[in-house]
Amino acid sequence: MRRREPPDLDACVAVLAAVHAHDGYPLDWPDRPARWLAPPALLDAWVAHRDGRVTGHIGLSRSGARDAAPALWSRRAGVPVERTAVISRLFVSPADRGRGAGALLLERAVREARGRALHPVLDVLASDTAAAALYERLGWSRLATVEQRWGPDRTVSVHCYAAPPPPA
Repeated sequence: MRRREPPDLDACVAVLAAVHAHDGYPLDWPDRPARWLAPPALLDAWVAHRDGRVTGHIGLSRSGARDAAPALWSRRAGVPVERTAVISRLFVSPADRGRGAGALLLERAVREARGRALHPVLDVLASDTAAAALYERLGWSRLATVEQRWGPDRTVSVHCYAAPPPPA
């Protein structure tokens, strides 16, 4: 695993396309996938790699207006929403799953968030049961399930999670 570099974006888009074809993530294919992987709120991003090729990706961002988990955690913890960081754009190539890359990427992003004195949270589609199982297996707490409006005629159910407290 290593920090994502600009030349990695094409490989990340190719892996994302394989994930989209296999799992339907992201739900809506972005018009500009490389830009989707590098949103303005991005703090940092990492890639998993194997045999010289990118196999996975994760990002860490400041919270945005569409992110439900930061507000939920903020209210629960009694701290400003600015004290959160959002885990985003986590995916692993279908051909490379089962080797722990997702957990390692998540661990790296959590470590970075905590190094910035931010609490990691995330939103995931309720229909993405494999992702939810990973977060729960790693000790993440489901804060709530909310309905989000993703267009004039579309609402989706989203699970909101918060990372476990840091080790003492």
